Amino acid sequence: MSSSDRIDASKAPKPVGAYPHARRAGNLLFLSGIGPRDPETDGIPGLERSAAGNFTTFDFEAQCHSVFRNVRLVLEASGATWENLVDVTVFLTDMQRDFHTYNRIYGEYFQGNQPCRTTVGIDSLPTPIAIELKCIAVLPD
Repeated sequence: MSSSDRIDASKAPKPVGAYPHARRAGNLLFLSGIGPRDPETDGIPGLERSAAGNFTTFDFEAQCHSVFRNVRLVLEASGATWENLVDVTVFLTDMQRDFHTYNRIYGEYFQGNQPCRTTVGIDSLPTPIAIELKCIAVLPD
């Protein structure tokens, strides 16, 4: 794999670590974990904190819509489309609270193309987000 297989999506939120947004291997595209951070402000949609650091506003739906927008930005920067997705793994920090909402919104975005999907409940993510997606796409020849 060469460095040209690395994809950095300038319109997507910057990664929070030393990794690219995606890597191409043959006709497969592997996206790194994508969260809902806003690409312009680096803020988390639907999440506000008080000066003491406590959540004052939490809107999980806003995070869902934002994470799907961010996945689309990385796909587009990679020469792929939503329809090229073949596998989606979602990480939720509160499965009991958020799965129903996530599942409903997921259905809105995946009406035509329905990739394989795995949903995992986890304790936390590296930033105070409630959702992250890890995706694989097949690129057109």
